[in-house]
Formats: sequence, C-alpha cells, structure tokens
Amino acid sequence: MKTVEESVVMAMDGADSNLFPYLPYILQDLWEIGASPEVVLKLVEKYTTDRSNLKVLDLGCGKGAVLIKLAKQFNCYCHGVDAVEEFIDEAKDKAKKFNVDENCCFECDDIRVRINDLRDYDIIILGAIGPVLGDYQSTLTKASKCIKESGLVFVDDGYIDDGSEYSHPLMEKKSVILKQASDAGMKLIDEVVVNTDEIKESDEYIYRNIKRRCQELIEKHPDKKNIFIDYIREQEEENEALETKVVCSTMLFGRCS
Repeated sequence: MKTVEESVVMAMDGADSNLFPYLPYILQDLWEIGASPEVVLKLVEKYTTDRSNLKVLDLGCGKGAVLIKLAKQFNCYCHGVDAVEEFIDEAKDKAKKFNVDENCCFECDDIRVRINDLRDYDIIILGAIGPVLGDYQSTLTKASKCIKESGLVFVDDGYIDDGSEYSHPLMEKKSVILKQASDAGMKLIDEVVVNTDEIKESDEYIYRNIKRRCQELIEKHPDKKNIFIDYIREQEEENEALETKVVCSTMLFGRCS
C-alpha cells in the first residue's frame, strides 16, 4: 500500500511524495480543490428530501468547501476527513466564518483506514481524489458499507470515452467504470459533465496560482527546485488531458435495486 504522502500527492496530480509538506503552501490560494460545490448542491437538491437531517461524509475533503456550502444551504450534518492537517485547520476556520461550525466535523486522518469505521451516512462525496481507495469496484464496495440502504455516492473524476484510443494510468473508460460499479452492487443514477470552456477557465486559474507558489518555493529552496519544476510540468500535462482527452464529470451512484 502506498504511504499517505504518496496517496495525497497522487490525488493532487503529482508524482513525488517529497512534495507533500509543501502542498499547503502551493495550494494556499485555492479553497475549492475537489468537487464543484455548486454541482453537488444541485444533485443533492434533486435526489434528496428532508435535507436538514442528512448525514454527509466527504472523504478527502480538502479545505471543506463542498461540506461547508452544503451545511450552509441545507443545515445538515457534514463530516470531512483529509490527511493534510493544514487543510483541516483551514476547513475548521472556514466553517466558523460561514457560521456552520456546529454542523461540521473535520478530522485529519488516512481515509483508507478511516473508511472502515464510518457507517450510516446518507451521502458520501469522493471529490477528485483519484484511485486512492482502489479501482471503482473497490472504492464503491467500501463506500457502500458506509451509507444507508438509500444512500448516495458522489464521485468527481475524469474518464475516457469508450471510442477513444487515449489511455491514462489513473483513468478508466466509462464502460469499465459502469461494469465495476455493477460488480460493487451500485449503478450510475445521474451525471453532470463539465464543458470544455469551464474546465479551461478553472485550470488556468488553478495553474496560475500553483505555478506562482512553486516559483516562490524554488527561490526559497533551490536545492529542491526539481520537485517544484516537475510539479508544474505535471500540472500542465494533467490540464492538457482534462481539456482535450477525457470527460470530466460528477457521477452519482446508488445501490442496484
């Protein structure tokens, strides 16, 4: 099994675990670093009732943007877990600023371990964390044990069109995802695909801030410059894939009836 540091860096589109302690600095300008809160809110509104009594779990919650906006909108209970302590600290601060700290619980832990102890949620969110919990069959099998019978699992991810010849080490073709979901006893209920213009706009904003902070770190730590240069390059490669090669979407899964 990968170390926590390796898993977190992989989820942030990096390759070198030595980047881990610098992620809070590199991502300090970004709050929404996972799924789109607006998309999740719309799907929650569409597929749930009695929303103030919902129990929502975000595994790999980052700085808590999705949960805080859900708590603010629906006054529901929100529980976030992330392995980066600084992200959790910021999530707690943001929850206070949004006056939802009584609705929100944020904790620093390894989601691969913590998921085994969590039960009875209405919703689980897996926002752009990649295959940290394994492939889709493994991920949805684990997630299904944490939700109620009528529970929902949101997965924000990229996938490859079935007709495409493109391959990516961390992405599957859609038919493979649907087959693995079925093998886990889950089915795709709905999906919101992000259009290319939105992806480009988001990527440009994120990349501009990441590049600036990496350049600052190169000046501060010239002996480690290759770590930051590589991360900038990895961001460029990932952005090209997201904008031209794959489909970016938020997928909503529920149990097979």
